[in-house]
Amino acid sequence: MVNFLKRLQHDTAGATAVEYGLIVSLIVIAILGALLGVSGTTTRMWDEVETRSVDAMTN
Repeated sequence: MVNFLKRLQHDTAGATAVEYGLIVSLIVIAILGALLGVSGTTTRMWDEVETRSVDAMTN
């Protein structure tokens, strides 16, 4: 049991997986932030397209 705990203490494979997980989570947070920033502009653009399309069809 003591040997197992010593080996476990020096094992770094799990630390690498955790580091990659943290990097991926930061990338996802950055992507979500960018999408939230763009979503308002995109929604306004499509609202304008709808308004102009309806106006063009009714006139």
